Amino acid sequence: MLTIALSKGRILDETLPLLAEAGITPTENPEKSRKLIIPTTQEDVRILIVRATDVPTYVEYGAADLGVAGKDVLLEYDGDGLYEPLDLKIAQCKLMTAGVAGKPAPKGRLKIATKFVNIAKRYYAEQGQQVDIIKLYGSMELAPLVGLADKIIDVVDTGNTLRANGLEPQDFIATVSSRLIVNKAAMKMQHRRIQELIDTLRSAVESRQKP
Repeated sequence: MLTIALSKGRILDETLPLLAEAGITPTENPEKSRKLIIPTTQEDVRILIVRATDVPTYVEYGAADLGVAGKDVLLEYDGDGLYEPLDLKIAQCKLMTAGVAGKPAPKGRLKIATKFVNIAKRYYAEQGQQVDIIKLYGSMELAPLVGLADKIIDVVDTGNTLRANGLEPQDFIATVSSRLIVNKAAMKMQHRRIQELIDTLRSAVESRQKP
C-alpha cells in the first residue's frame, strides 16, 4: 500500500491532475468528504488529508510514504528523513519580507512577525542582522499596522492582500513551489513502485512546461 499525504486547498487542487496522469484518482472528492483517509482508483494507493505544515512529519515518520509540500514548509521543517526528488512546479509564489508601504525601517533591532521562525532566523543571520522574531499563525499583515512588528515574512503570490492592507513586498528570500517528498525507508522498501510514480509525475510536469 502506498500512502500519499496531501493538504486541502491550492496544493490539492493542482496535485490531483498530476496524480490522474499516473492513474490515481480519489474515489471521493477530498474537498467535500469528511474522511481523512481516502481510497483511490488504484487499490494499493490511498490519500491522507492533513494540514499543510504536517505533511513532512507524516512522511518523515512513515505514516505516509509520499507527500506534497510547499518549499516554504520544507524550509521551515526541521527534519532529515525525507527525499525531495521532484519539483512539481505548482502552487508557485515567493517568500518575502514586507512592511508598511513608503515607511522606512526603523534603525536598530527590528521586530519580525512570521510563522516561518526558522527561515527568519537563518535569513537575518545570513544578513548579519539581529532581530526579534514574533511567531504568528495568521493575519500576518496586521502586525505592522498595529505596531506589533516592523516587518513580516510571508508567502506572496499576487501581492494584492499586502497592498489592500497598506503593505508592500520588500526583500526576496526564496522562490516557492510544491515538491514531491518521499520517506527514505519507503524509497528503499518500495523502490520500484515509488520510482515509477516519480517518473510518471516528472513526465506530466515536463509536458506542462512545454510551450
